[in-house]
Amino acid sequence: MGSVVSYLGQLCGQGKKEEKDRCLRANDRAFNLSFRYANNTIKTSKYNVITFLPLNLFEQFRRLANAYFLFLLILQLIPQISSLAWFTTAVPLALVLSMTGVKDASDDINRHKCDKQVNNRRVDVLIDGQLKNEKWMNVQVGDIVKLENNEFVTADLLLLSSSEPLNLVYVETAELDGETNLKVKQALTVTGAMGDNVEALAAFKGEVRCEPPNNRLDKFKGILSVNGQSYALDNDKVLLRGCTLRNTDWCFGLVIFGGPDTKLMQNSGKSVFKRTSIDHLMNILVLCIFGFLASMCAIMAICNAVWEANEGSVFTVFLPRERGIDAPLSSFLTFWSYVIVLNTVVPISLYVSVEIFRLGNSFFIDWDRKMYYPKNDTPAQARTTTLNEELGQIKYIFSDKTGTLTQNIMTFNKCSINGKAYGDLYDFSGQRVEVTERTEKVDFSWNHLADPKFSFHDHSLVETVRSGKPEAQEFFRLLSLCHTVMPEEKKEGELNYQAQSPDEGALVIAARNFGFVFRSRTPESITVIEMGRQVIYELLAVLDFNNVRKRMSVIVRSPEGKLTLYCKGADTIIYERLHPSCNKLMEVTTNHLNEYAGDGLRTLALAYKDLDERYVMKWAQRHHEASIAMEGRDEKLEELYEEIEKDMMLLGATAVEDKLQDGVPQTIEQLAKADIKIWVLTGDKQETAENIGYSCNMLREEMKDIFIVSANTAEGVKEELQNARRKMCPEAAEEPSVIKSRAGLFWLKKTKTVQDEKVDGDYGLIINGHSLAVALEKNLRLELLRTACMCQTVICCRVTPLQKAQVVQLVKKYKQAVTLAIGDGANDVSMIKAAHIGVGISGQEGMQAVLSSDFSFAQFRYLQRLLLVHGRWSYIRMCKFLGYFFYKNFTFTLVQFWYSFFCGFSAQTVYDEWFITCYNLVYTALPVLGLSLFDQDVNDRWSLQHPQLYCPGQKNQYFNKKAFASCVMHSCYSSLILFFIPWAAMRDTVRDDGKDIANYQSFALLTQTCLLIVVFTQLGLDTYYWSAVNHFFVWGSIAAYFAITFTMYSNGMFYIFTSTFPFVGTARNSLNQPNVWLTIFLSSLLCILPVVAFRFILIQLRPTINDKVRYKMRKEVLPAPAPRRLLRRRSTRSGYAFSHSQGYGELITSQNFLMKRPLKRAPLFPQTDSPIFQNQPQHYRTITEESEESPSP
Repeated sequence: MGSVVSYLGQLCGQGKKEEKDRCLRANDRAFNLSFRYANNTIKTSKYNVITFLPLNLFEQFRRLANAYFLFLLILQLIPQISSLAWFTTAVPLALVLSMTGVKDASDDINRHKCDKQVNNRRVDVLIDGQLKNEKWMNVQVGDIVKLENNEFVTADLLLLSSSEPLNLVYVETAELDGETNLKVKQALTVTGAMGDNVEALAAFKGEVRCEPPNNRLDKFKGILSVNGQSYALDNDKVLLRGCTLRNTDWCFGLVIFGGPDTKLMQNSGKSVFKRTSIDHLMNILVLCIFGFLASMCAIMAICNAVWEANEGSVFTVFLPRERGIDAPLSSFLTFWSYVIVLNTVVPISLYVSVEIFRLGNSFFIDWDRKMYYPKNDTPAQARTTTLNEELGQIKYIFSDKTGTLTQNIMTFNKCSINGKAYGDLYDFSGQRVEVTERTEKVDFSWNHLADPKFSFHDHSLVETVRSGKPEAQEFFRLLSLCHTVMPEEKKEGELNYQAQSPDEGALVIAARNFGFVFRSRTPESITVIEMGRQVIYELLAVLDFNNVRKRMSVIVRSPEGKLTLYCKGADTIIYERLHPSCNKLMEVTTNHLNEYAGDGLRTLALAYKDLDERYVMKWAQRHHEASIAMEGRDEKLEELYEEIEKDMMLLGATAVEDKLQDGVPQTIEQLAKADIKIWVLTGDKQETAENIGYSCNMLREEMKDIFIVSANTAEGVKEELQNARRKMCPEAAEEPSVIKSRAGLFWLKKTKTVQDEKVDGDYGLIINGHSLAVALEKNLRLELLRTACMCQTVICCRVTPLQKAQVVQLVKKYKQAVTLAIGDGANDVSMIKAAHIGVGISGQEGMQAVLSSDFSFAQFRYLQRLLLVHGRWSYIRMCKFLGYFFYKNFTFTLVQFWYSFFCGFSAQTVYDEWFITCYNLVYTALPVLGLSLFDQDVNDRWSLQHPQLYCPGQKNQYFNKKAFASCVMHSCYSSLILFFIPWAAMRDTVRDDGKDIANYQSFALLTQTCLLIVVFTQLGLDTYYWSAVNHFFVWGSIAAYFAITFTMYSNGMFYIFTSTFPFVGTARNSLNQPNVWLTIFLSSLLCILPVVAFRFILIQLRPTINDKVRYKMRKEVLPAPAPRRLLRRRSTRSGYAFSHSQGYGELITSQNFLMKRPLKRAPLFPQTDSPIFQNQPQHYRTITEESEESPSP
């Protein structure tokens, strides 16, 4: 009912007022409907059955050429003006509008299906004291809904109660922030007491006053009023739409925001109609062509007036004028007649061909088996068919990290224990060997609690642990105790770990497999199975992680009464707190850490400290006092932590891998060679992003410097940016060079372009979220852009979805370069929509990014093939297509222009009317389509072997205003040859039998035959790759021309349709004369020879990269791909590998928090076929010693 009210309100024109705050009452629909809040229906489609036709036609007629041809059709309906039948324009126009309309309808039907699927999901809603199963679209603000385990969150909800102790729920927020680790939310005690009591929930009349709808995912402010008491609400008490309920049997929530007001939809960004730069250029060129056409028509009209005044009176004796038409009126009508006759200068078939061309190239992307991912049965998909050529002009790529560059699957990879490294395999000669699927795995069958999905290949580590070596056992004991993981056991022996950080989960699973199984916990104890023996440790304190500490510690008491502090954290932080006796061990461990960091692994250092009972008791008392202090609590706790976390003993280090997707480093290297700049925009913390930057080859050892911007104030950010810029380019001016210009249709759009500045060498820039927020302010954004664009690689950390879009828009606005955004989660949607091209990866984080993207595939590595092969081919094909199309049509039209000087400017056509009708739709349609679909300058392997071939597209070298002007000049020359050579050759020519051959019909046939031969020869010169289809199209079109010509000029057609086919016998009487064929040969030679000579000289004097590679391709065989080496990179240990939030340690130690959980609970990852569940190991490639690679003297 609410949706009907809302809809009727919109129809009545009741505008929605901007909300300053939101007020709602639970279980009171009448009260809430009075505010006209949006219901829970979402709509991403553009049209419906009623609005499709008018809105789609309006969108299509916004294209200038379509509007022009509609105007032309109207002119052709006026008999006094038109010399051509109306259907010659109406049929092609209807064809174009129909094809585009069908494509738009198909796209929108898919959007409707997705909307319907989401809106028709079911959820239990509390209505009139009963739980009723309703569709999502019928849920209203103020309703109380019940969610069950593994269900999607229906709307933005205030959590009321849950099945878990302390009213906690666990949600997966991958659709929102891209992180697959679970988040903890907690209800207020006053609402949690209601539990699942439906009567109590139905009687709940709490009022919520909160902030209006916004896109801030990490903040929420509100007040809940219940029974005269007010309770503060924050983000920890809200479940956002897009989340998934995990490991929680049930929960109840109060709907605060629905449908378009939810934070998920607020972050989606606006759907914009994307046009390519070629589209914009075509609009401008079409406008110029209109001016050119108007100029020609004006010249013809003036010349007609002069001719009528001087010569026309002579012909009025046998060609009398129509009544009421004098010379001025005749001149006026002649202008419009020539608008129709010369309209082929902008043929409507151009747009038909462009649509077919784009559709065909989209199918090539869909059908490319080399972009098909068999593991998930996911092919590449061109979801938008209008942006193909833009893929060949990308200058900036904006990429998400988690799930896009990485798989977001953590695995325990290597470790260093007491100075000895484990994890690598070596042969008998001491050389490190490759680990493959065939490599023998460690057998953990001796441990019945081992995780069967865990893989490890170094047998020596198991032998060390099982032999009872104390350092190794203490190492894994630390990993089993020092964490905030919570276990669950569905049935005896089947453990599932619920980790807020995937890093922690990987370390605890590793300890579990090596014999130290974390089994259960309470707020006061941790139970571990150590080498088959159950040990219960008393948990005295958890010294929690935060971004400043970069470490966490636990203090435990063993059954023997021994007190120990276990600590893990960033190596730099741990090293500062070690006992001096660890110096030698620290040096050895540092070398191992450098190796691990060089391999792109996330590292942690581990240490422990034995504690005195008396000291711990005093420290615990002070800790309790500090934890309940009202003022200076954090500072007091930090002092206590610093006091106890010193003089520790080093145990070793761990190396966890956030697996990169296959081929990511090689893909980034290839894209860098193509002069594409890559910016990573991630929500992860700085250390993690920096580490991945090295492992995926974005940050490289050979870079001159890597700048880190981390200031929190505007002055600090400005200073750091300026210092970086001055170091990269000391001679650069202090103020950026901004060029103001005009662009767009009618040059109404004002543009500002920040000029690129030359930098000697490669640099990298890392900027965190706080600094980025400051730098995006109006007075600093140009400084940020200027400094960032000097760098080859930019990494932005801790950014929000909105900031991602702002960064993209900043580059779009001031660099005038083509941008591409790629991501896999809902947090990437706004960035994907903001960029010129949006690419979605169908990976771990749902399909939200894919649904909003223009192109999609399953792996980041396919991006290089999408750009360097399909994108480059599409761009080159489009440029060739446009150049050739304008050439053949300008030539066709200008021949008509020259003929006007010999027909009294009467708008008589030089060609047969049927030739005019068939020229673009029949004779030249298929050959140019073959060129635009199948042409390749080099094949796909050479395209990938030489990424530099991509660079001309970024500079728009192949088709621009200069290339268009060159095309017009070429057409002018060809048209002069094609008109005057046949005219001069046929003027005084006679047949073999002495009869005169110079008549209008013979001249028309000769001219149009010369024209077709020349344009087909020109197409042959422009074609690099001849396939059977190209041959069939070209030779078939030539054959079709002669077949149709002889048929239409035959006696039979003349007898049947006398007035329609007047050229009776012209073909057989003209084309059997040798001088006609000699004229055709001479005209063709004069048109083509200068082109061949010019191209030959140009290749000799100024060969392009394209010419060089094509020459190399003819001379050489493409070498086989070189085996890839695992490169050593600069040591940039991120230190702390965790990404969980501060305060989780306090939660798990709170009283009444963890009760005995039922064994029937659902697993952490219920889809057993998912990559997360499989948790497969990393596969290593052989590392060849550098000495073997050095050249022999």
